[in-house]
Amino acid sequence: MDQEKEMVRMVDDQTVEVSLPSELGYERVAMECSAAFAKMAGFDQQRVDDLKTAVSEACMNAIEHGNKGDPDARVVVTISYDGESFKVEVMDQGEGFVQMPKEPDIDQKIKKLETPRGLGLFLIKELMDQVEFGKKGDAGHVVRMVIRMKDEPELSRQ
Repeated sequence: MDQEKEMVRMVDDQTVEVSLPSELGYERVAMECSAAFAKMAGFDQQRVDDLKTAVSEACMNAIEHGNKGDPDARVVVTISYDGESFKVEVMDQGEGFVQMPKEPDIDQKIKKLETPRGLGLFLIKELMDQVEFGKKGDAGHVVRMVIRMKDEPELSRQ
């Protein structure tokens, strides 16, 4: 119960931190927290939905692949707002990728010739304005995402 009390905290008036156990289902806490914060900041519903999907996918990847479901490991999501965009970091206690997975073949997945799994990173990169993957010191692996208030497709997506 003490762990649950410390699950969500305001770092400052522009930053929220969510600390989750490595158990599928808890990604919804980070998803709803980021959505509520984005709505308060004035993001339109489409951008809020994009944010929710990306945060959920990043958290599920951190739980399943980063922490490998270790119940003692945590996923820490930091959400900050600078007046124009949200910066979201999803950190796990894993090692990260040896190499980036290949892009999925959407046509093959639609035709059910490939498993429906493996779309998470693709969705994150499509929905966010910027995405980076890296290490966070010795603490673990981090996915850094930026979503701007307005969808501006001409801006480079990494």
